[in-house]
Amino acid sequence: MNFIEALLLGLIQGVTEFLPVSSSGHLTLLGRVFAIDEAAMLSLATLLHVGTLISVFVVMRREIGAILRDIFAKKTWLLLVATVPAVLAALLLGDWIDRLFGGGMLGYSFLATAVILCISLLWRRKSDPDSEIGYPEALIGGIGQAVAIIPGVSRSGTTITALLLSGIQREKAIRFSFLMAIPVILGGFLLDLFKLIKGGGAALLDLGIGNVVVGVLAAAISGYLVMEFMLRKLNRRGFLYCAIYVAILGALVLIDQNLTHFVFA
Repeated sequence: MNFIEALLLGLIQGVTEFLPVSSSGHLTLLGRVFAIDEAAMLSLATLLHVGTLISVFVVMRREIGAILRDIFAKKTWLLLVATVPAVLAALLLGDWIDRLFGGGMLGYSFLATAVILCISLLWRRKSDPDSEIGYPEALIGGIGQAVAIIPGVSRSGTTITALLLSGIQREKAIRFSFLMAIPVILGGFLLDLFKLIKGGGAALLDLGIGNVVVGVLAAAISGYLVMEFMLRKLNRRGFLYCAIYVAILGALVLIDQNLTHFVFA
């Protein structure tokens, strides 16, 4: 991996982590395009997520500060409930998920994201602006997050859709989805750091520390800009554009996997 590839991967991670189009799916696809070793790509994806985690801390600093000032408040327990499904899925399906980073199911996963986004668009139930996220809504959002550990299924898309279907107002759903990313990304980073120390992530070192740093910084900056955009501008039309995009991308991936074999040889 060279400097340009690292920069591009970081930018793609930052843009696609929060837009409902699946960052893991895009990184898996680009990993195949750039011929990056699967083990190294899995570790690189985790570290690039740290870049977007930095952007979450910046954009959500008030909410995070409030949580830290009262660590045993309800919001902390809501995030814990929302995190449990993803943790269980990672523990039970971890090896299988790692194999999916090879991209075998990527086309279908992108199409699944398109379907999820279309469901959110077709859902006509009016949300109450005064409704707050409770434990049932947090659990439903957490189940969506667990589904999204599959590369190509959007984490933000599934969690936001799950919360919208639960009657949560759009901006509240987006903000809680951002907060939900924190424990999952931190957990994945710590696990990958343990693998690096044990030697299981040694392939990552071949990518170059400088390149990894460039990618993480690019992910942090682009992630910040996209988060600010989503909170201010992302509406139903934006979800529609994202649904169309991932549907087309999924179809192209399937065509390549089954016919042309330009990327998936």
